Amino acid sequence: MKMVSRIARGTMLAAVFAGGCSDDGGTGAGTQSVETTAQSSDSTAATQTPDPTMVTGGPGSSDGTQSGGQTNTTEPDPTAGPTSDPTSSTTTATTPGTTTSTTSTTSTTGEETTEGTGGLVRFVVLGDVGEGNEDQYQVADAIIAVCEQRGCDWAMLTGDNFYDSGVEGVDDPQWQEKFELPYMGITFPIYAVLGNHDYGGGGIGVDFDTNKSDYQVEYTQHSELWRMPDKYYSWKQAHAEFWGLDTNQVMTDPFNGSADPQQNWLDQTLAASTATWKIGFGHHPYLSNGDHGNAGDYEDLEGIPLPFVAGDSVKEFMEESVCGKIDVYICGHDHTMQWLQAACGTEFIVAGAGSKANTIEGSNPFHFQIAEMEGFTWVELNDNSFTGVIFDKNGNELYSRTFNK
Repeated sequence: MKMVSRIARGTMLAAVFAGGCSDDGGTGAGTQSVETTAQSSDSTAATQTPDPTMVTGGPGSSDGTQSGGQTNTTEPDPTAGPTSDPTSSTTTATTPGTTTSTTSTTSTTGEETTEGTGGLVRFVVLGDVGEGNEDQYQVADAIIAVCEQRGCDWAMLTGDNFYDSGVEGVDDPQWQEKFELPYMGITFPIYAVLGNHDYGGGGIGVDFDTNKSDYQVEYTQHSELWRMPDKYYSWKQAHAEFWGLDTNQVMTDPFNGSADPQQNWLDQTLAASTATWKIGFGHHPYLSNGDHGNAGDYEDLEGIPLPFVAGDSVKEFMEESVCGKIDVYICGHDHTMQWLQAACGTEFIVAGAGSKANTIEGSNPFHFQIAEMEGFTWVELNDNSFTGVIFDKNGNELYSRTFNK
């Protein structure tokens, strides 16, 4: 990947902290008072998805019948990053019921493949949760209710886990205030990736404390719920494989280290994968109608002369290593819920309204989008079908769509 120019790190950091940041904040607590608007549009070209082939297995899958969505087998075994032509499809909007299916799995570790006889995986995705406000608690309660009804194997956090500047260590009180207490009723693992606020600098994504992101990795050893085995990592379950990406490292390269090792790891593991479904999640969007916009055209930060603010490196990374290689990429950063029309051979979902919600401003073609409403997305992978259901913070179903491979 062609990176941004390598200018002196010390000079750039001085400019960053002298100028401040107007990113997506982290101070707006409470329910938005602006009128909620939802839009649904499926009027453009047919959805496209990549074409991965054979099934690979992994440990554990909910059968949809257990209270709290708990799995009846061992949880997936994540593999940390540093250590380890599209076809058209028919799209229909459906409301999935509670499907009963059993999965027989054998758990292994390391680089070995796990085998399963079933193809059913269920999870929820939410992002930009790190407020500790009433809306975050409401979303958590809605997730618990939906997972009790539909089943969930785990949850995914798409970054910005702690506003406004990440955590100061594994003993930071924010772990209780903004994670453990809001999600104390959840009984399944929560897999997380890093956002720009998690790296510090008030959301700039670089900080004089270069260990801020490491604290979140370390906390995996201190929590029953939290899962972040490394800054980027992957795992397998049943017929699906999942990649958690560190898009802030990509965006800010070289200030948080080179993103080349991450991209090389992603390219290699994707090429080796035989999963039916390849799902990626990270913080920054490739396409978004939220106020941050598309990669390569992100908002300016009060005119601070930083080379990475537009997200050109994220755009390159996505086009080189995600487009047409990952079936569905789910992100946050914009505090909205969107399901964009497929582009470059990949489906794009924005799920960044886990504790606060912003406006819709862009014009990318979309299936569904809603402004000023907190919520989350529930996903079911059932053999060769992908069903996504978007819920608001009260547990009301807003939109459902199923497409097949």
